[in-house]
Amino acid sequence: METDRLQNIWKNNDTKIKLKTINELNQSLAARSKQTINKFRIFFVIDTSVCVGVIAFLIITALNRQGDILYQANNAVLSLVTLTSFVISLLSWTNLRNNKFNLPLKEWVEERIRLLSRWLLGKYSKLYIVLIPILLLMINISIHVYYEYKPLVEVFKNEESVIGLILGFIIGVFVSFYAINKIRRYQIKNLGYLKEIHTQLCNDAL
Repeated sequence: METDRLQNIWKNNDTKIKLKTINELNQSLAARSKQTINKFRIFFVIDTSVCVGVIAFLIITALNRQGDILYQANNAVLSLVTLTSFVISLLSWTNLRNNKFNLPLKEWVEERIRLLSRWLLGKYSKLYIVLIPILLLMINISIHVYYEYKPLVEVFKNEESVIGLILGFIIGVFVSFYAINKIRRYQIKNLGYLKEIHTQLCNDAL
């Protein structure tokens, strides 16, 4: 009976697979679960890499503009926010990798669902809607001012520079929200797949 239930679970996830032994079915289902988790890990790795690159840019440009207090303040605040994002991403990636208690598959999947649900659907999951425009404005200022070779105050006195900043900000916001929404839909889809596996595993345990 147990073997039949496991076979049904696996057939629901891959209708082309041949019937296997109970150990092979467990191994295959575990592999599918971990493969799905790896898709989340890739985004965390990309996120941490981007954070490191942004922080390096902000530090280098601030050091090259030591006489521009406002520019340095902009870069300092942006560096602090980016560093916080880096730490959060690093902790999230570490938590997804952590399996020190060698949990059974059902508990392992359940723990990852809890972590990912908090990240994707939790209380602060929509905070990016507020943060992205602010951070994009600050990074846009940092890049634009640095490559104009003028103090921040002087840049804001130039009409063409202000128009350039506004256009860059609008395009950046549009592209960022489009990309993030696509990524979130993809991640929520993977989360739903994990929930389906967990539901099937719970039904099998009954």
